[in-house]
Amino acid sequence: MIRLTVEEMNLLSIYHEGSKAQLMENMTTALPFMDEDMRPFAERTLQKISPLTENEYAEISIFAADEV
Repeated sequence: MIRLTVEEMNLLSIYHEGSKAQLMENMTTALPFMDEDMRPFAERTLQKISPLTENEYAEISIFAADEV
C-alpha cells in the first residue's frame, strides 16, 4: 500500500469522484490550469497513484484533512 501525505490526500480529495480512472482524468485535465508550483506536485501525486489497480485505489480512504 502506498503512503500519502496530508497534502497529497487533500489534492486527491479535490479531484476524486469514485474511480481511479476518473481521478486521473480530472487531475490531468486540470494540470494546464495549475500554477507553476502546484503542477509538479500534482504530477508526482499522479505518478504515485498510477501503478495502483482500481481495487487498490478503492481501498484508499480519500478525504480532506480537517483544518487545524
